[in-house]
Amino acid sequence: MPTYMYKAMTKHGQIVKNKITDANKMSCLRRLKKNDLVPISIVQTFKVAKKVQKGPRNFRRVNKELKKIGMQRIKGNATKRKTLRERVFSKLMGNQKITSRDIRIFTQNFYLLKKANFNNVHALSTVMENTENPRLRLILEDVLYGVEAGEFMYTTLEYYSDIFPYVYVNMIKVGELSGSLELSLKQAIRYLDDSEALRTKVKRILIPNIGMFIGIIVMLFVCVVVGVPVIQNIFESIGTTDQLPWITLWFAGVVDLLMKYWYIPVFAIAGAIIGTIVYINTPEGKYKFDKFKYTMPVFGQLIYLIDFSRLLKNMLLNLENGIRIQDSLEVSKNVIKNNVMLSMIDVAINNIYVGQSWIDPFEQAKFSNPMTVEMLKIGMQTDLSEMMEKLVEYMDIDIDNALEKIMKVLPEISYAIVGIVLIFFVVVVLIPCIQIYMGGFLFSAYESYM
Repeated sequence: MPTYMYKAMTKHGQIVKNKITDANKMSCLRRLKKNDLVPISIVQTFKVAKKVQKGPRNFRRVNKELKKIGMQRIKGNATKRKTLRERVFSKLMGNQKITSRDIRIFTQNFYLLKKANFNNVHALSTVMENTENPRLRLILEDVLYGVEAGEFMYTTLEYYSDIFPYVYVNMIKVGELSGSLELSLKQAIRYLDDSEALRTKVKRILIPNIGMFIGIIVMLFVCVVVGVPVIQNIFESIGTTDQLPWITLWFAGVVDLLMKYWYIPVFAIAGAIIGTIVYINTPEGKYKFDKFKYTMPVFGQLIYLIDFSRLLKNMLLNLENGIRIQDSLEVSKNVIKNNVMLSMIDVAINNIYVGQSWIDPFEQAKFSNPMTVEMLKIGMQTDLSEMMEKLVEYMDIDIDNALEKIMKVLPEISYAIVGIVLIFFVVVVLIPCIQIYMGGFLFSAYESYM
């Protein structure tokens, strides 16, 4: 029998969520009412299958329908036998990677056509014809089949979750469910632009410094493995009483141990990584990791601001279309992936059902600044949509300020780490080399000989 996830209200006004196994939704409904529960939502759950090589989602269904009415099965463009060269070229191009730039161009073109009052079918077919990436073109064709069959776009986009980002798909979903697809596409374009800009800025800062850091570490180990034994042999052959600096001898001993028992640190690091991944995949670990994302140094505030701003923007879309606050929260939470934020949203929805303020969980979490919370409270007393529009503009400025602060802090942190490693390199490797160059050890060797 199928399994359903239900949300219901007790007679004391509390919201409960749980799973139930029954024949159908009506049986679940009767069972919940029999237990003095007021059903709010009942959704059937499905087991998540292992990731396999995905074929088109809608082609098979279309082919089956065509077969029923006696039509020829769809075979794409393979109406004539292709030459070897054409087959090889098609195979190579079919495996072409879909980049974030491809997705952005598709979204921008689709948004412009929707702005020109094209319907979804006409807009998708037009964009598909002008798409350069053959793999993306096939996916868009699959999306088009789904739309022509009466489905929402997001149902097919969710099927290609390895291509389209989670937040992007759910932005489209919110737009389609709220009737504001054009505005959602505009938000999706900005989301893709902001994500790419942030990645570019972080890469521009981190990659050169990480490369320098790795280069210094490699040079340090090579010099210790090769250079220190050579210097020690020189000292011993001359007969000097001078010794290499203690830190050089200590680090050389550490390197020797690592080379002798290399499997111990490798297994320890691998075990720590696997253990961390396994723990993060548990419900408790996932929640703590998501909380760490909001509290971590440097990036924590920015991650929370982006998530909260994204939630408010999608709530605004729903409120402007006349949807109730609790329903707009329920729909808008699809754009959030962080479990901490999702739990706050669930508490906010529950508060509305029991007659309390939905703003309380965001205020009590203390991730939002007091000005944001106060603006929401004033909006509840006046016009929430108008106040939320102003709040979104304010949060965009706040996000830009947080980004600017991070761009200033990151170079300082990376330079500090590289500087520490460079100092260690000078002390461990260069000082012994300077001793050799200056030749001071020759005097002690002469004195011991005399």
